[in-house]
Amino acid sequence: MTSADLPITPPGLWRQTSIIVRRSLIHTRRMPEMLTDVTVQPVIFVLLFSFVFGAAVSVPDGGNYREFLLPGIMGQTIVFTAFVVAMGITADVDKGIVDRFRSLPISRFSYLLGRAIAALLHSAIGLTVMAVTGLVIGWRIHGGILDAILGFVLIVVFGFGMIWYGVLIGSWLRSVEAVNGFLFSTLFPLTFLSNVFVPTAPMADWLRFIAEWNPISSLVQAMRELWGNGPAAAPGAALPLQHPVIATVLWSLALTVVFAPVALRAFVRRTAD
Repeated sequence: MTSADLPITPPGLWRQTSIIVRRSLIHTRRMPEMLTDVTVQPVIFVLLFSFVFGAAVSVPDGGNYREFLLPGIMGQTIVFTAFVVAMGITADVDKGIVDRFRSLPISRFSYLLGRAIAALLHSAIGLTVMAVTGLVIGWRIHGGILDAILGFVLIVVFGFGMIWYGVLIGSWLRSVEAVNGFLFSTLFPLTFLSNVFVPTAPMADWLRFIAEWNPISSLVQAMRELWGNGPAAAPGAALPLQHPVIATVLWSLALTVVFAPVALRAFVRRTAD
Protein backbone atom coordinates (compact mmCIF):
# COMPACT_ATOMS: atom_id res chain seq x y z
CA MET A 1 0.00 0.00 0.00
CA THR A 2 1.41 3.35 -1.01
CA SER A 3 1.01 6.60 0.88
CA ALA A 4 -1.56 7.69 -1.70
CA ASP A 5 -3.75 4.72 -0.73
CA LEU A 6 -3.76 5.57 2.98
CA PRO A 7 -7.06 6.99 4.27
CA ILE A 8 -7.11 10.67 5.10
CA THR A 9 -8.23 11.29 8.67
CA PRO A 10 -9.86 14.68 9.19
CA PRO A 11 -8.44 16.68 12.11
CA GLY A 12 -10.30 16.55 15.40
CA LEU A 13 -12.53 19.30 16.75
CA TRP A 14 -9.83 20.90 18.86
CA ARG A 15 -7.34 20.89 15.97
CA GLN A 16 -9.91 22.48 13.67
CA THR A 17 -10.78 25.08 16.29
CA SER A 18 -7.13 25.93 16.96
CA ILE A 19 -6.58 26.52 13.22
CA ILE A 20 -9.43 29.06 13.16
CA VAL A 21 -8.11 30.78 16.31
CA ARG A 22 -4.58 30.93 14.84
CA ARG A 23 -5.93 32.38 11.60
CA SER A 24 -7.76 35.14 13.51
CA LEU A 25 -4.68 35.98 15.58
CA ILE A 26 -2.49 36.18 12.48
CA HIS A 27 -5.08 38.42 10.85
CA THR A 28 -5.02 40.70 13.88
CA ARG A 29 -1.21 40.78 13.95
CA ARG A 30 -1.11 41.85 10.32
CA MET A 31 -3.79 44.50 10.90
CA PRO A 32 -3.08 45.89 14.41
CA GLU A 33 -5.56 48.71 13.83
CA MET A 34 -8.24 46.09 14.54
CA LEU A 35 -7.26 46.38 18.21
CA THR A 36 -8.34 50.02 18.43
CA ASP A 37 -11.70 49.06 19.94
CA VAL A 38 -10.01 47.26 22.84
CA THR A 39 -7.03 49.55 23.36
CA VAL A 40 -7.77 53.19 22.60
CA GLN A 41 -11.53 53.14 23.20
CA PRO A 42 -11.42 51.60 26.72
CA VAL A 43 -8.74 54.04 27.83
CA ILE A 44 -10.86 56.95 26.55
CA PHE A 45 -13.90 55.63 28.42
CA VAL A 46 -11.95 55.15 31.65
CA LEU A 47 -10.34 58.58 31.57
CA LEU A 48 -13.46 60.38 30.34
CA PHE A 49 -15.81 59.01 32.97
CA SER A 50 -13.23 59.11 35.76
CA PHE A 51 -12.21 62.73 35.40
CA VAL A 52 -15.19 64.35 33.65
CA PHE A 53 -18.15 62.65 35.30
CA GLY A 54 -16.49 61.28 38.43
CA ALA A 55 -16.95 64.43 40.47
CA ALA A 56 -20.67 64.56 39.66
CA VAL A 57 -21.56 60.94 40.48
CA SER A 58 -22.23 59.97 44.07
CA VAL A 59 -21.04 56.47 44.96
CA PRO A 60 -22.87 54.59 47.77
CA ASP A 61 -21.21 54.81 51.18
CA GLY A 62 -18.85 57.51 49.91
CA GLY A 63 -16.80 55.10 47.81
CA ASN A 64 -14.21 55.91 45.18
CA TYR A 65 -15.87 56.45 41.80
CA ARG A 66 -12.80 55.27 39.88
CA GLU A 67 -12.92 51.92 41.66
CA PHE A 68 -16.69 51.85 41.19
CA LEU A 69 -16.25 52.54 37.46
CA LEU A 70 -13.59 50.01 36.42
CA PRO A 71 -15.72 46.86 36.88
CA GLY A 72 -18.47 48.60 34.91
CA ILE A 73 -16.19 49.48 31.99
CA MET A 74 -14.85 45.91 31.97
CA GLY A 75 -18.39 44.57 31.90
CA GLN A 76 -19.21 46.84 28.98
CA THR A 77 -16.10 45.67 27.11
CA ILE A 78 -16.96 41.98 27.44
CA VAL A 79 -20.50 42.69 26.22
CA PHE A 80 -19.00 44.27 23.11
CA THR A 81 -17.35 40.93 22.33
CA ALA A 82 -20.55 40.32 20.39
CA PHE A 83 -19.41 43.07 17.99
CA VAL A 84 -16.12 41.30 17.31
CA VAL A 85 -17.53 37.87 16.51
CA ALA A 86 -20.53 39.21 14.57
CA MET A 87 -18.51 41.43 12.27
CA GLY A 88 -15.87 38.74 11.80
CA ILE A 89 -18.43 36.15 10.72
CA THR A 90 -20.21 38.58 8.41
CA ALA A 91 -16.94 39.59 6.75
CA ASP A 92 -15.85 35.96 6.28
CA VAL A 93 -19.16 34.99 4.72
CA ASP A 94 -19.23 38.06 2.48
CA LYS A 95 -15.66 37.48 1.23
CA GLY A 96 -16.19 33.78 0.60
CA ILE A 97 -13.82 32.65 3.36
CA VAL A 98 -16.46 30.37 4.91
CA ASP A 99 -17.09 28.77 1.51
CA ARG A 100 -13.39 27.96 1.28
CA PHE A 101 -13.48 26.37 4.71
CA ARG A 102 -16.43 24.26 3.63
CA SER A 103 -14.28 22.69 0.93
CA LEU A 104 -11.98 21.48 3.71
CA PRO A 105 -12.66 18.90 6.45
CA ILE A 106 -13.64 21.62 8.92
CA SER A 107 -17.04 21.61 10.64
CA ARG A 108 -19.19 24.70 10.98
CA PHE A 109 -19.19 24.34 14.78
CA SER A 110 -15.38 24.34 14.97
CA TYR A 111 -15.36 27.53 12.89
CA LEU A 112 -17.81 29.23 15.26
CA LEU A 113 -15.97 27.94 18.34
CA GLY A 114 -12.68 29.22 16.94
CA ARG A 115 -14.24 32.60 16.24
CA ALA A 116 -15.63 32.68 19.79
CA ILE A 117 -12.27 31.91 21.40
CA ALA A 118 -10.52 34.48 19.19
CA ALA A 119 -13.12 37.10 20.17
CA LEU A 120 -12.57 36.37 23.87
CA LEU A 121 -8.81 36.73 23.40
CA HIS A 122 -9.44 39.99 21.55
CA SER A 123 -11.49 41.30 24.47
CA ALA A 124 -8.92 40.03 26.99
CA ILE A 125 -6.45 42.50 25.49
CA GLY A 126 -8.91 45.30 26.22
CA LEU A 127 -9.44 44.11 29.79
CA THR A 128 -5.68 44.06 30.32
CA VAL A 129 -5.31 47.58 28.94
CA MET A 130 -8.12 48.82 31.19
CA ALA A 131 -6.66 47.11 34.26
CA VAL A 132 -3.30 48.80 33.66
CA THR A 133 -5.01 52.16 33.06
CA GLY A 134 -7.06 51.67 36.21
CA LEU A 135 -3.98 50.91 38.30
CA VAL A 136 -2.40 54.13 37.04
CA ILE A 137 -5.40 56.26 38.10
CA GLY A 138 -5.88 54.57 41.47
CA TRP A 139 -8.02 51.46 40.96
CA ARG A 140 -7.15 48.46 43.14
CA ILE A 141 -8.53 45.00 43.86
CA HIS A 142 -9.08 44.76 47.61
CA GLY A 143 -10.38 41.19 47.77
CA GLY A 144 -8.38 37.99 48.02
CA ILE A 145 -6.69 36.14 45.18
CA LEU A 146 -9.54 33.68 44.75
CA ASP A 147 -12.12 36.46 44.64
CA ALA A 148 -10.02 38.32 42.08
CA ILE A 149 -9.76 35.23 39.88
CA LEU A 150 -13.47 34.49 40.25
CA GLY A 151 -14.29 38.00 39.05
CA PHE A 152 -12.30 37.51 35.85
CA VAL A 153 -13.78 34.03 35.36
CA LEU A 154 -17.27 35.53 35.53
CA ILE A 155 -16.28 38.03 32.82
CA VAL A 156 -15.20 35.20 30.51
CA VAL A 157 -18.32 33.11 31.23
CA PHE A 158 -20.62 36.04 30.57
CA GLY A 159 -18.67 36.95 27.44
CA PHE A 160 -19.14 33.42 26.10
CA GLY A 161 -22.90 33.83 26.48
CA MET A 162 -22.84 37.19 24.68
CA ILE A 163 -20.84 35.68 21.83
CA TRP A 164 -23.82 33.58 20.75
CA TYR A 165 -25.87 36.73 20.41
CA GLY A 166 -23.12 38.07 18.16
CA VAL A 167 -23.10 34.83 16.13
CA LEU A 168 -26.85 35.17 15.62
CA ILE A 169 -26.65 38.77 14.42
CA GLY A 170 -23.60 38.05 12.26
CA SER A 171 -25.43 35.15 10.61
CA TRP A 172 -28.68 37.04 10.25
CA LEU A 173 -27.56 40.37 8.75
CA ARG A 174 -25.84 40.60 5.40
CA SER A 175 -23.25 43.35 5.78
CA VAL A 176 -20.71 44.57 8.31
CA GLU A 177 -22.38 48.00 8.29
CA ALA A 178 -25.76 46.50 9.14
CA VAL A 179 -24.26 44.38 11.92
CA ASN A 180 -22.44 47.36 13.42
CA GLY A 181 -25.54 49.54 13.30
CA PHE A 182 -27.83 46.92 14.80
CA LEU A 183 -25.49 45.95 17.64
CA PHE A 184 -24.73 49.58 18.40
CA SER A 185 -28.48 50.26 18.65
CA THR A 186 -29.10 47.33 20.99
CA LEU A 187 -25.98 46.91 23.13
CA PHE A 188 -25.14 50.54 23.86
CA PRO A 189 -28.56 51.28 25.43
CA LEU A 190 -28.32 47.98 27.31
CA THR A 191 -24.99 48.94 28.90
CA PHE A 192 -26.13 52.44 29.81
CA LEU A 193 -29.43 51.17 31.22
CA SER A 194 -27.59 49.36 34.00
CA ASN A 195 -25.28 50.02 36.95
CA VAL A 196 -22.19 50.24 34.73
CA PHE A 197 -21.67 53.99 35.14
CA VAL A 198 -24.03 55.06 37.92
CA PRO A 199 -25.73 53.47 40.93
CA THR A 200 -29.30 52.30 40.37
CA ALA A 201 -30.73 53.48 43.71
CA PRO A 202 -31.44 57.12 42.66
CA MET A 203 -33.27 56.03 39.49
CA ALA A 204 -37.03 56.22 39.10
CA ASP A 205 -38.71 53.01 40.32
CA TRP A 206 -39.62 51.69 36.87
CA LEU A 207 -36.19 52.51 35.47
CA ARG A 208 -34.44 51.02 38.49
CA PHE A 209 -36.41 47.79 38.04
CA ILE A 210 -35.24 47.46 34.43
CA ALA A 211 -31.64 48.35 35.28
CA GLU A 212 -31.37 45.92 38.19
CA TRP A 213 -32.81 43.02 36.18
CA ASN A 214 -30.36 43.79 33.37
CA PRO A 215 -27.89 40.86 33.18
CA ILE A 216 -24.98 43.30 32.84
CA SER A 217 -25.85 44.80 36.24
CA SER A 218 -25.47 41.39 37.89
CA LEU A 219 -22.03 40.89 36.33
CA VAL A 220 -20.82 44.35 37.33
CA GLN A 221 -22.21 44.05 40.87
CA ALA A 222 -20.51 40.66 41.26
CA MET A 223 -17.14 42.10 40.22
CA ARG A 224 -17.52 45.09 42.54
CA GLU A 225 -18.27 42.88 45.52
CA LEU A 226 -15.57 40.33 44.74
CA TRP A 227 -12.93 42.99 44.15
CA GLY A 228 -13.98 45.28 47.00
CA ASN A 229 -14.80 48.11 44.59
CA GLY A 230 -18.27 48.82 45.89
CA PRO A 231 -20.73 47.98 48.65
CA ALA A 232 -23.22 45.14 48.58
CA ALA A 233 -26.58 45.87 47.00
CA ALA A 234 -29.06 47.85 49.05
CA PRO A 235 -31.78 45.84 50.84
CA GLY A 236 -34.39 47.08 48.37
CA ALA A 237 -32.42 46.02 45.27
CA ALA A 238 -33.71 43.37 42.90
CA LEU A 239 -32.94 39.71 43.57
CA PRO A 240 -30.13 39.38 40.97
CA LEU A 241 -28.16 42.13 42.70
CA GLN A 242 -28.65 40.50 46.09
CA HIS A 243 -26.90 37.35 44.79
CA PRO A 244 -24.86 38.69 41.85
CA VAL A 245 -22.39 35.82 41.43
CA ILE A 246 -25.09 33.16 41.16
CA ALA A 247 -27.23 35.48 39.05
CA THR A 248 -24.35 36.10 36.61
CA VAL A 249 -23.77 32.37 36.15
CA LEU A 250 -27.49 31.80 35.56
CA TRP A 251 -27.75 34.73 33.14
CA SER A 252 -24.73 33.42 31.22
CA LEU A 253 -26.25 29.95 30.96
CA ALA A 254 -29.56 31.45 29.88
CA LEU A 255 -27.90 33.52 27.15
CA THR A 256 -26.10 30.44 25.85
CA VAL A 257 -29.16 28.18 25.99
CA VAL A 258 -31.39 30.75 24.29
CA PHE A 259 -29.06 32.10 21.61
CA ALA A 260 -26.69 29.20 20.80
CA PRO A 261 -29.22 26.85 19.11
CA VAL A 262 -30.84 29.71 17.17
CA ALA A 263 -27.43 31.10 16.18
CA LEU A 264 -26.23 27.71 14.96
CA ARG A 265 -29.33 27.25 12.82
CA ALA A 266 -29.00 30.77 11.43
CA PHE A 267 -25.35 30.17 10.55
CA VAL A 268 -26.14 26.85 8.84
CA ARG A 269 -28.90 28.51 6.78
CA ARG A 270 -26.61 31.40 5.87
CA THR A 271 -23.86 29.06 4.67
CA ALA A 272 -26.08 26.45 3.04
CA ASP A 273 -25.59 25.50 -0.60
